[in-house]
Amino acid sequence: MTNGRKIDLALEAKEFAEGSAEKTSRLSGVRAEEDTLFGLPLTRVIILDEAGEAALGKPRGTYLTLDLPELPRDRDEILRTARAVAAMLEELPDLPPEGLALVVGLGNRQITPDAIGPRAVDALLVTRHLVRTLPEQFAGLRPVAAVAAGVAGTTGMESGELIAALVKKLKPSCLIAVDALAARRQERVCRTIQAADTGIVPGSGVGNARMALNQETLGIPVIALGIPTVVDAGTLCMDLMEESGQAFDPSVFRTEGAEWFVTPRNVDMQIAILSRILGLGISTALHVDFSVEDVEKWTS
Repeated sequence: MTNGRKIDLALEAKEFAEGSAEKTSRLSGVRAEEDTLFGLPLTRVIILDEAGEAALGKPRGTYLTLDLPELPRDRDEILRTARAVAAMLEELPDLPPEGLALVVGLGNRQITPDAIGPRAVDALLVTRHLVRTLPEQFAGLRPVAAVAAGVAGTTGMESGELIAALVKKLKPSCLIAVDALAARRQERVCRTIQAADTGIVPGSGVGNARMALNQETLGIPVIALGIPTVVDAGTLCMDLMEESGQAFDPSVFRTEGAEWFVTPRNVDMQIAILSRILGLGISTALHVDFSVEDVEKWTS
């Protein structure tokens, strides 16, 4: 939460704090860099110390934000974007090159804007069972396990409780948590992919924070991968009023309509494409000897 606004994206928190992501030296303890991955714009926001944490309201670490000028639709664009996602994950220092990787899809499969985590898990190349049962044929594959954690309302368990139990049992080398996020700007909804090495707090984007999933709580590196699928209605209203030069009372937006979120009318189609991209990208990053085309064949 930043001045009454729900902001999940580190890039947007930086923009809000200093006015422009291109100004890389105005915030103490924060460094930002502009780049491209496979022709797509990439922004690195690195929070270096306590001053940076205070400025952006986020834990120190590396946040990579990939912008999608348009929703990928044809196969070539989908595979190109998946390569960029894989490259983002490979850039994060906390992604170990080997060992069991556990991928968790957070969110509620029954609510479309919240289903990107579970549906990304559906698109993964999971291999732990193959490596364990047929080691002669699949010994060269990296073991990957995956689960859609669900929500307490449908499972009776907090996602953090389930994930902590799995980590204790499976002892993975890392966890990749995939979740839907909330954006500040409507143009970033379903057009931005963020990867971070800081872990994640499920539900925080919609004001329903749960147990944090990070190195401190789980004892292993936790990488968060997310796409904003909603805009908080109060945040959107405040920004629109600011842009039009009108005065506003933030307390109004924190009470009336505080539970309202805005999502595109064709979000079902967008979630289907983006979750497939995340599944391909994660699988390509974890199976280092596979190309994204190889992963596509194995998962089709």
